[in-house]
Amino acid sequence: MFNGIEFANPEFLWLLLILPLLIVYEIFYSERKRSEIKISGFHVLNTLRKTLKVRLRRLPFVLRLISIALLILAIARPQSSSSGQEVKTEGIGLVLAMDISGSMLAEDLKPNRIEAAKKVALDFLADRKNDMIGLVIFGGEAFTQCPITSDHSVLQNLMGNIKSGMLTDGTALGDGLATAVSRLKDSELKSKVIILLTDGVNNSGSVPPLTAGEIARTFGIRVYTIGVGSIGMAPYPFKTPFGIQYQNVEVQIDEATLKEISKITDGKYFRATNNKKLQDIYAEIDQMEKTKISVTEFRRYTEEYFPLALLALGVFVFELILRYLYFKSLP
Repeated sequence: MFNGIEFANPEFLWLLLILPLLIVYEIFYSERKRSEIKISGFHVLNTLRKTLKVRLRRLPFVLRLISIALLILAIARPQSSSSGQEVKTEGIGLVLAMDISGSMLAEDLKPNRIEAAKKVALDFLADRKNDMIGLVIFGGEAFTQCPITSDHSVLQNLMGNIKSGMLTDGTALGDGLATAVSRLKDSELKSKVIILLTDGVNNSGSVPPLTAGEIARTFGIRVYTIGVGSIGMAPYPFKTPFGIQYQNVEVQIDEATLKEISKITDGKYFRATNNKKLQDIYAEIDQMEKTKISVTEFRRYTEEYFPLALLALGVFVFELILRYLYFKSLP
């Protein structure tokens, strides 16, 4: 490559070696052609001055060399190139299965568990632009809030509308997972993932959680489980005739079941005891489930010989005009 230019036929550049040979030949030929004039004394030469035409008598030869050099460069086919990358992305199929039971109003996470889970999930979704994502919510029953879609704006709006009390109270953990599996099982995406978030123990529904986990494994779906809640007691708001009153309630999460579900589906269990840990959990899942990217290098070539050939022709024509018109009278 020379100044961003590559030659498709660089072997023709060897022809440039004839240029010095032509120069040597021109010098030798001019010496032999020189005529002898006898004069009576050197004082006569002092009265003679070289005209502009005489001074430029070598110009046609120089132009001939330039036109030959340009023609050789054109024959070598100079090409300019531009390189780049063609990036192909393959997103994953992802369903968020979120517990919205009454206990998710506990305020050990701020402002409460459900709002903290929504905020962190929305931040997570913002960086997963190539993924097909769906949303399942569950309490005493399970409901598909949003089927898997690439339209993340719709998904974000639907997630923003989630609130406790939308479903009958309870924790149908198995039903929530089974519903998420049904949304993913027929997807043609190679990677299928469920993030199951809950703060309780399965006490409703018709599908046992471990059975739902086995179904997920059958369809090649990886399940990451998240237990939300502090260790020990958590402040929970109760409505009373005197307004909202807070009472510490014991945090009960069936970690053994959540761990087993993740284990049999080749996922991982996490415990989020505060907002920061919940953010870190989603960040870790984001790293583990990076979108697959294949990069193809390409290079485009543009032929640049035509301007050189045209310039060579122009210089050659100009040289002929000078040689046979302007310098015609010179010996």
